[in-house]
Amino acid sequence: MKKITLVYLGLFLSQTTHASALYFYEIATEDTALAGAGQAARAQDPSTIVTNPAGMTRLPDHMFTGGLQAMDGDISYKLDDESGRKSPGDIMHFFPNASAFYAQKLNDDVYAGIGLYGNYGLGIDFGNWAGDRLIKKSTMVAMTLSPSLAYKLSDRVSVGGSVNVNYGFLSLTRNVDGDDVTEKDHDWALSYRLGLLMEITDQTRAGIAWTSKTEYDFNINGKARFPNLPNVEYDLPISAQIRAPQQIMLSVVHDVNKQWSVMGDLGWQDWSQFGSPQITIAGQDVDRKNRLKDSWHTALGVQYRLTELWRVNAGVAFDSTIYKSQSDIALSLPTGDEWRFATGAQYQVTPQSNIGFAVSYLHMQSSQVQSPEVFKGSYDNPWLWFASVNYSYQF
Repeated sequence: MKKITLVYLGLFLSQTTHASALYFYEIATEDTALAGAGQAARAQDPSTIVTNPAGMTRLPDHMFTGGLQAMDGDISYKLDDESGRKSPGDIMHFFPNASAFYAQKLNDDVYAGIGLYGNYGLGIDFGNWAGDRLIKKSTMVAMTLSPSLAYKLSDRVSVGGSVNVNYGFLSLTRNVDGDDVTEKDHDWALSYRLGLLMEITDQTRAGIAWTSKTEYDFNINGKARFPNLPNVEYDLPISAQIRAPQQIMLSVVHDVNKQWSVMGDLGWQDWSQFGSPQITIAGQDVDRKNRLKDSWHTALGVQYRLTELWRVNAGVAFDSTIYKSQSDIALSLPTGDEWRFATGAQYQVTPQSNIGFAVSYLHMQSSQVQSPEVFKGSYDNPWLWFASVNYSYQF
């Protein structure tokens, strides 16, 4: 969710509830209300499949969690030179999401589960702007199926793993000789997740989870030409926008007493492996230096049990930028340092079931685009909001 993403954000944003840059923590679970804090150690419902599959060993014999979510905001792009040209304005559009998770105990030591969730997703629209031959509209949607297993090594230590089967769909629309032309493609990709959960004391537990990188291969032509620049060809780096790097997340949860719990995260993502996701320009000298760096995540959250029926959540998180310089980012990958503030509550409807809601606000660092020079501009104070509802039932 460090900065799902990337936002998963940009041309094709990744929303995996976990981490930074193009990752988002937000899916339709209680993690949204905590800004992701404690995600690898909390393990209060089957959505732990996404954050640390080892957490299934803390769940009831059979449990289901599902939810719905919406996302929107303002990611406006403004050209430096608007003389006779139109800036895209807000490229962000309302985007829904959904998720479902189930976990069960197989025997005293082994637990199994499965999750189905939208871990990527974004619809953006640059509209009729000066660069609509390069990009006008784009939609990236993905669903992930995660069969998972967890095993108790002892009463205090558990391990777990997931195989993530990712399906992605990409649609790209742009102006070709005055007509809107849309290209579409889909692909399957595998990724993996391993987790360790330890109960350090009766009140404190720690978890660590590693997730492998995910790479889709879409067969869409990324090249474009402009009538006033007949000898120049622009190549949109589509592959750069649909990658998710490997990441590590360390979380700690401490139950202060029966009412209060505090939790925190420290995470890392290997964005530097992806180099420079810039639009390349044939016929001109192109700077291919690595513009990306690894990103870091930290979060702090609290849970307060108001009564036996109500649990209130709040969290704040910071995710560092994936760019070495915010004055030179990719047009199709707008992101920067991110702050998120979140809150929500869970209500115990019956001894077996509970419902919850969450809201989250994400503020992103401003940035400038230098290349291609003809489309130089800025993303000023982008922001997003998320809202979700969830339901859990234990059998």
